[in-house]
Amino acid sequence: MSDTRLQEVLEVNKKQKEFYNVKKKNFATKLWSFMRNKLLSDFRKELQINEQVYEKHKAWLGDLSDKKVLDLGCFAGNHLSLYLAENSKSYLGIDLSDKAIGQLNERLKDFPNAKAEAVDFLSPEFKETDFDIIYAYGVLHHFESLDLLFGKLKEKLADDGKLISYDPLKTSLPLRIIRGMYRPFQSDADWEWPFTKKTVQRFHKEFKVVERRAILGSSKWAFFLNLLPMSSTKKLNYIKKLHQKDWEQSKTSDRHLYKCMHLTMLMEQNN
Repeated sequence: MSDTRLQEVLEVNKKQKEFYNVKKKNFATKLWSFMRNKLLSDFRKELQINEQVYEKHKAWLGDLSDKKVLDLGCFAGNHLSLYLAENSKSYLGIDLSDKAIGQLNERLKDFPNAKAEAVDFLSPEFKETDFDIIYAYGVLHHFESLDLLFGKLKEKLADDGKLISYDPLKTSLPLRIIRGMYRPFQSDADWEWPFTKKTVQRFHKEFKVVERRAILGSSKWAFFLNLLPMSSTKKLNYIKKLHQKDWEQSKTSDRHLYKCMHLTMLMEQNN
């Protein structure tokens, strides 16, 4: 990968930093965020989907007492940032936004082994290596250049290190169509690259995928059940079955995985 390409990406990331410092979204992006987050929030809470993902991440993280952890793209702290800071031997959270990192450092004051820095992961200025764990929640899809991303991840991970990711997919045909219609109006289009089938395949090639799970596949259409004359209990039980099917079958079936909206993976160096 040429230095010119790296400089191009670093320039885009400067714009990304400015965006996340102020989070100035246009109407289309605000509407998309509402549709993506608010309309599914009750559904996620009812099925405890987020908690299921976080518990899976904790299981993948294991005993952190002797681990050096990088919380990549953590903003002001994601759902497990303080858990990582409290339980790891060494914790470093990084993000492009200096404003968010300032907020995170305030939250980390009680953890002498933890700190946060505003730095670009791809920049030569970021020099620390040999991380036992890189935790990337909702982050890796912000990297358009997979070559740059994979090269840097491998450089920063210890030989026996773990990489834990969670990112959106655009492999379901209806979602691809909707995203395609929205993209020309998207405020953050220059650094939003939901995983395609090729992206997922590259991860499997570049790393050893130890385990993977996906959510909101068949279950994402469950809101149509509200149109049917069914009891709330029956609806909820049926939706739970759909969700569990997504969760279990995505572990081994590419066909089922690509129906889903979000993917989480536990990976290791492919030595």
